[in-house]
Amino acid sequence: MPAAAAADTAAILARYPLLDRDASILDFNHRVLHWAERPDVPLLERLRYLCIVSSNLDEFFEVRAEPHLTAWRAGTDAGGGMRRLMAAAHGLVNRQYAIYNDVLLPAMAAKRLRIVSHLDRNEAQRKWVREHFLREVKPLLVPVALDPAHPFPQVANKSLNFIVQLKGKDAFGRRNEIAIVKVPRVLPRVLRLPERVSGGETLFVMLSSVVRAHLPDLFPGREVGDFSHFRVTRDSDLSVDEQEVKNLRTALRQELHQRHYGLAMRLEVSSACSPELSDFLLRQFRLPAEALFKVQGPVNLVRLQQLISLVDAPELLFAPYSASYPVQLKRGESVFERLKRGDVLTHLPFESFDGVIDFLREAVHDPAVLAIKQTIYRTGNDSRMMDLLIDAQRRGKEVTAVVELKARFDEEANINWAEHLERAGAQVVYGVVGLKTHAKMLLVTRREGRQLRRYGHLSTGNYNPRTAALYTDLSYLTADARLTSDMDQLFVHLASHSRLPRMQRMLLAPFTLHRQMLAKIDAVAQAAMKGRGGRIVAKMNALTDEALIVALLRAGDAGAKIDLIVRGACMLPAALTKNIRVRSIIGRFLEHSRVFYFRAGADEQLWLSSADWMNRNMLRRVETAWQVTDPLLRQRIIDECLLAYLHDARDAWVMEDGGHYRSVVPPGAPPGPSAQAALMERYRS
Repeated sequence: MPAAAAADTAAILARYPLLDRDASILDFNHRVLHWAERPDVPLLERLRYLCIVSSNLDEFFEVRAEPHLTAWRAGTDAGGGMRRLMAAAHGLVNRQYAIYNDVLLPAMAAKRLRIVSHLDRNEAQRKWVREHFLREVKPLLVPVALDPAHPFPQVANKSLNFIVQLKGKDAFGRRNEIAIVKVPRVLPRVLRLPERVSGGETLFVMLSSVVRAHLPDLFPGREVGDFSHFRVTRDSDLSVDEQEVKNLRTALRQELHQRHYGLAMRLEVSSACSPELSDFLLRQFRLPAEALFKVQGPVNLVRLQQLISLVDAPELLFAPYSASYPVQLKRGESVFERLKRGDVLTHLPFESFDGVIDFLREAVHDPAVLAIKQTIYRTGNDSRMMDLLIDAQRRGKEVTAVVELKARFDEEANINWAEHLERAGAQVVYGVVGLKTHAKMLLVTRREGRQLRRYGHLSTGNYNPRTAALYTDLSYLTADARLTSDMDQLFVHLASHSRLPRMQRMLLAPFTLHRQMLAKIDAVAQAAMKGRGGRIVAKMNALTDEALIVALLRAGDAGAKIDLIVRGACMLPAALTKNIRVRSIIGRFLEHSRVFYFRAGADEQLWLSSADWMNRNMLRRVETAWQVTDPLLRQRIIDECLLAYLHDARDAWVMEDGGHYRSVVPPGAPPGPSAQAALMERYRS
């Protein structure tokens, strides 16, 4: 960076200090947790949002905590980053359990849904629980009393365990006072009591309560003293050196097992756990006192999702939403013929993913189709698309799959699909060493007369039919020769690592996307400075790239009007600026689409992308962005993805001082219109 530019950047950052990324992530989860408190949300859905926050927190500690804990262990955390992170996490967890105990459990009890502890169970219920324990649970438990021959056992990431203090002597006359009981993952964490012992209510028991009530059965001849269930969260980043390994897939499969036993990041115990036992566990896991979370309830609220599935009460859930078939397509009509008339946009999940499935299915069964190429990032374990690709290969098509093996927490599913595809004869490649392939592309080559014609699909989201019903994304089908040519060149590059020619319609990370986004922001700034008007509206999941933030701040200082719709982490301190506003939408569906609008004077551009504005997306991943030039589709995206969300008065939050957010609904006031609700109504099947 030239000295003048570096000085300018330093001056801007001095005026607008960036917000802390980890604090911003935790603040996002406070906004999600608000859904667990909202009285207008069905009761079991409120419980589901509580579980979502727990799942998010698990991932936060698995992914984000390691640098802070490593610095603390090494004695280099002079800035106190670990303590700040843990204090913020404690605040979120305390609020979470307060909602669980003081809001949700009483509301559930009012609906005759109760989780009954051992003390609350009557004699018939205790008998049923004991019989279940003896039949289904005890045979799978192997308590380990600690002594020199039985050291502290390996405790897997996020598993349920008990620590027990024993009195008296063992069978050999020794005083081994501490025992560990590991509870297998195969056991369901929530059990519904049968109607014959439920007294007309819907009653549940937690597996932890079942084990706790019968701990003496595991230690005959010993007296059980203090005890607690506990759970440790571990660092879960896979450490595979792509430059060194000869077979990335084999190395990752071997590494997946070790993920369960990474460095400990957080320890959760029951609120009644004695200091002696909690201190013992902290020493075993080499954790500071700040990493101890004493909770009033289950140590794993995520597993309460099982309770929701055990209740037959549709009135306590969201009314089912049936997405319409994509409005630009007709069932039974050839997608290829439709694309000859123009591009097709699908707004997920308001419109269904079936259009993409039908596009691929038609390609598989069409004898004129010669080749199919697709990127695979997150497809899930049960994927219709993967089955279709395998079928295509068996039908004699040339199938190329670019599989991203390092898609975090989807590695095993992707390895399995890669092996299935290879066994079917497909060409499977793993992208570029050191870069995650995060682009979402599907390309079909078809013989039409004497010519070969390409048809493509690009998306802001993944090829996962399940999440396509839960995430908002934009799906784009095209027969544009220049755009599909760019896609083909990118597939060739990913397979052969050949030099990319100049792209005609597409921007690509890590080559041009970052530079061009900066250039477009700068063009808006220049237009605003010259009085020609400048406007930016950008919708994304996260904004953490320093260069892009500085460019936005510079454009705001130049007079450009900027609205940022950022679902999660945002490091730009909008409250300190005059012309930049940041809002976050937390709705029934997870906001996931990336839409970038730039207006510099009379020049107006709209771009869709697979990339968030994060440094890793711009410089360490293969990402795509493409311009929407069709005026009708462009206006539709502006109306549905930008304007609707800027006017949302129900699910929106606005950034204020310190990076904290305020709901747009004043306390006690009725909520206004919701962008997601309006889109559901528009596209309801």
